Amino acid sequence: MKRKIIPYNPQLKALARQLRNNSTKAEIILWLRLKGKQMFGYDFHRQKPIDNYILDFFCHELMLGIEVDGYSHLLEETYERDLKKEQKMNDLGISILRFSDTEVLTEMRNVMAAVEKFILVFEEKSSY
Repeated sequence: MKRKIIPYNPQLKALARQLRNNSTKAEIILWLRLKGKQMFGYDFHRQKPIDNYILDFFCHELMLGIEVDGYSHLLEETYERDLKKEQKMNDLGISILRFSDTEVLTEMRNVMAAVEKFILVFEEKSSY
């Protein structure tokens, strides 16, 4: 199957690199579970520019983005931006799983179970 080409704004590459170098504790902890194809052999990238946005984590094969939200995402203007970002990702065929920092830090088993469930459903659909 041919990989879908996903547009990105090249001007976001430097910001993405900066975000990778200044990850939150929750992002680091989740990355330790996603990197190196640990999730059923799927390759995740962190701080991935897509369109005019940057996803915290992205897997091209799954067309899955994972967002880890801190307290600022509770603010109305940030929430509105998150909705626009998620809609654009959906328009590009990318599904989004969203977790709070607190979920990642205190409920990692549930976070990983949600990612695993997404993968199992994806693989089931792909086998048809």
